[in-house]
Amino acid sequence: QLQIVESGGGLVQAGGSLRLSCAASGDTLDYYAIAWFRQVPGKEREGVSCVATTGRKRNGADSVKDRFTVSRSKARNTVYLQMNSLEPKDTAVYYCAARHGVGVLWSHVYDYWGQGTQVTVST
Repeated sequence: QLQIVESGGGLVQAGGSLRLSCAASGDTLDYYAIAWFRQVPGKEREGVSCVATTGRKRNGADSVKDRFTVSRSKARNTVYLQMNSLEPKDTAVYYCAARHGVGVLWSHVYDYWGQGTQVTVST
């Protein structure tokens, strides 16, 4: 059974960068669409970016479109989220999720979830 674990979160100043990792065990991530979501307390989970098994990518909010990039490493069985020019509004818990099927940014269709990693952007 697929298990995924996020890492790479932390505290960073505005304008800085972080790279989140979504590492898998138990199966190969190539067979799954992978999405990144984020959530702040009291708000719904927001789709950030996803990558399909074909490699096609999709971003969520326009606010991240030119700053966040999702990528796969087949050799490492890992999916990354490179986040540049971070802003305080990017502060959230970031989750990685996997599913068989099309890569979309609807959280309810994903079957496998990591535990989340906290990203905090200070002013």
